[in-house]
Amino acid sequence: MTGLAPYVHFAGTARDALTFYGDVFGCAVQLHSFAEFQRTDGPPDAIAHGYLTGGPVALLAADVAEGEPAFSSEGLMFSLLGTADPATLRRWFDGLSDGGRVVDDLQRRPWGASDGQVVDRFGLHWLVGFEGDEA
Repeated sequence: MTGLAPYVHFAGTARDALTFYGDVFGCAVQLHSFAEFQRTDGPPDAIAHGYLTGGPVALLAADVAEGEPAFSSEGLMFSLLGTADPATLRRWFDGLSDGGRVVDDLQRRPWGASDGQVVDRFGLHWLVGFEGDEA
C-alpha cells in the first residue's frame, strides 16, 4: 500500500464498521481479534487490527483497548472527490448514508461539479463528488 491510509479506533464497533465499509465499497475485509493477537486488554472478540482489501478505499481500524480514546472528529472529512465514475460515487454516497446523516445532499453545484457530504453511522464524515454529468 502506498499513500495515506487512515487508521480509525472505534469503541467496540470496528467489526461492524469495517464490514459496512466493505459492503459499501465492494471489497474484502480482513479482521484479527484481540484473542488472535493474544491481547488481554479488551474482550477476546474485539478487533485488534482490521482493514479493507482489494477495493478502492484504504482504511484500517481497530477497537480501542480499555482506557484508550475512541475516534471523534471535528473539521475532518474523508474525500472521495473524483475517485470513481459518477454512478459509482452516487452509489457510495447512498451506501454511506444508510443509517447515517446526510449533511448536504449529493447535488449539482453552480460551478458544474456535483458533491455532497454525509456522516456515516460510525461517525466518519465523507465528501463525495465528481465533475461532469452522471450520464
